[in-house]
Amino acid sequence: MSEHTTGADHDPVAELHERARRVRTDLGGAAKVAQMRAEGIPTVRDHIEAMLDPGSFRELGTFSRSMRLEDRANTPGDGKIGGEGTIEGRPVAIGGDDITVKKGSSAIVGSRRMERLFQRAHERGMPYVYLGETGGGRIPDLIGAEGISDVAPSPALARRRRKIPMAAMIVGQSFGGSSFQAAFSDFVVQVRGSVMAVTSPRVFEIATGEIVGFEELGGVDVHARHTGQIDVGVDTFAEGYEALRRWLSYLPPNAWTAAPRGEHRADLAPDSSLAALVPASRRRGYDMRRFSQALLDPGSFFELQAQYARNLTVGLGRLDGFSVGIVANNPMFNAGVLDSQACRKAIRLMCLCDAFNLPVIFLMDVPGFMVGKAVEHDRILSLAIRLVEALANLSSPSLTVTIRKGFGLAFPAMNGSGMGASGLYSWPGAEIGFMDPEVGVNVAFAARLAGLSAEDAQSERARLVAEVAGATTPYEAAGTMRIDEVIDPADTRRILVEDLRRLEGRRIPPPEQRPLSYWPTV
Repeated sequence: MSEHTTGADHDPVAELHERARRVRTDLGGAAKVAQMRAEGIPTVRDHIEAMLDPGSFRELGTFSRSMRLEDRANTPGDGKIGGEGTIEGRPVAIGGDDITVKKGSSAIVGSRRMERLFQRAHERGMPYVYLGETGGGRIPDLIGAEGISDVAPSPALARRRRKIPMAAMIVGQSFGGSSFQAAFSDFVVQVRGSVMAVTSPRVFEIATGEIVGFEELGGVDVHARHTGQIDVGVDTFAEGYEALRRWLSYLPPNAWTAAPRGEHRADLAPDSSLAALVPASRRRGYDMRRFSQALLDPGSFFELQAQYARNLTVGLGRLDGFSVGIVANNPMFNAGVLDSQACRKAIRLMCLCDAFNLPVIFLMDVPGFMVGKAVEHDRILSLAIRLVEALANLSSPSLTVTIRKGFGLAFPAMNGSGMGASGLYSWPGAEIGFMDPEVGVNVAFAARLAGLSAEDAQSERARLVAEVAGATTPYEAAGTMRIDEVIDPADTRRILVEDLRRLEGRRIPPPEQRPLSYWPTV
């Protein structure tokens, strides 16, 4: 029906529904949609429908279109689609890029549409989810000063202060705007075959002459293993939807609301199986991911950034139904040392937990910070102190268990003594000290060796070994109240659960008193 139809036969309600049907069915062209479906490529509307509860999507901005007169008729949505719906009955705002309209490129009206969607989500206190697949900024719409001011990285997102959870899923080639959305997000999942970068390889080639492939520039493996700019990489869209739903399930809808508690209640009977997972010798590795799975409620551990800084394991889980964060050294990889990447990884998880009032459980088994020229040049000094600073400003409850060892600056950096832990415990066989005892003995012995006979040197070394071994037992720390208690490993779950239950009644600081919620995305 023509938009200029007038007279007695004109039915404005019928016209409304017909206009909406055309926009929602044909998108940027029926032929383009048909081709995508034939190739098995979901449209952004397909992604939204698959992500949300069936029938729950209510669109906002259906009739938006380009500002340019020549493009008004062929740019439904101006390259962006968005609205509100529910996931497992909980309200969310969701938007994304429509590649049937000028490759989902960002222009003035489409950007306004996404900003309005975010404003409503922030006002209503509900999570905001973005599905990213854009060709970047649209030319010539943005070539001038007016255009660029409309599609610059959003000040509203920059001022979010994590008052609502924000997540992104990269589903195709993402350059510019959707990559910015991901960088702002608390959780990013990327589908294999997609790419996430500031700008495209074609722009690289034109601007610098550098030739680089899409996967090499910003594929799943690059971000999962090297940059740490995604939390989860998946092989299929369905796995991506499930990862997003699962992540949201641990969180409250906003910073003012308590996280949902699961139905499982932990068995508080002594459990010797935890200790069985940990070799007695501190030189032997074990997988902290298995330990975390065994400690938490069955099937609840959701590891984040699994392939990045593998010497530190982080994730979300549930213990006695409570949503918690996990920060744990993993001796299976590089002995579980802390390095620059591990610091960034820990801070990102703590920022999330602080913003949404999730307790953080630290599982410590750390020989120290990595040393050497490479890590010094990677700003280990600044990042180690930033990690300590983050811990000192963490407002959500934290609980720490030293399992086998905690040496040097890494001991406080893993939420050891003096960092404000709500509960600070150690297994009886753990070692705590300024440095690894064997290293300490070697350093001290070298200083005292001069002038000693071989027999005296051997005797002196034995004395030093005994002295250092006695000084690093957890009972020394417990004797001066630098830890709360030395515990039976079999009681670990019970003690943590009892603490979580007692912390449930604590005063929760308002969002503006949670400093890490203000920290930039790491």
